[in-house]
Amino acid sequence: MSLNLAEVEKKCEEFLSAHDLKYTSQRRTILLQAFESKRHFGAEELLALVKKRDRTISKATLYRTLALFTEAKILEEHDFGDGHKSYEPMIGKEHHDHLICVKCKAIYEFESPQIEKIQEAEARKQGFQIITHSHKLFGICKRCR
Repeated sequence: MSLNLAEVEKKCEEFLSAHDLKYTSQRRTILLQAFESKRHFGAEELLALVKKRDRTISKATLYRTLALFTEAKILEEHDFGDGHKSYEPMIGKEHHDHLICVKCKAIYEFESPQIEKIQEAEARKQGFQIITHSHKLFGICKRCR
């Protein structure tokens, strides 16, 4: 699935409308900046970038908007073990898992149909219905070894 900003904005507007919220210029700025990111980002990093576009965006506005976009499944929130939440755009991306280097903090994305099949089989065996999941592997990347 390729990234289409019109599709992203449409999904955002539909979610906000369903929750009786407006698609404000501040929310649009946050959304567009988040989708311009080519990697996982933290809230403080995003705040610094959006403030370059609109100085009126407060930290509170940013955090509320990140929560809304996460609820809407526009963004996905991660805990990569560094004490801070990280985010990544999810529209236009397929499900994937993460390898995290504990030395340089690099994050590598990967897909494994075999892992997915094993998880699904184990869930069925346990009578468990998976709603969502996140698979993170922590180690040392080849650059840091």
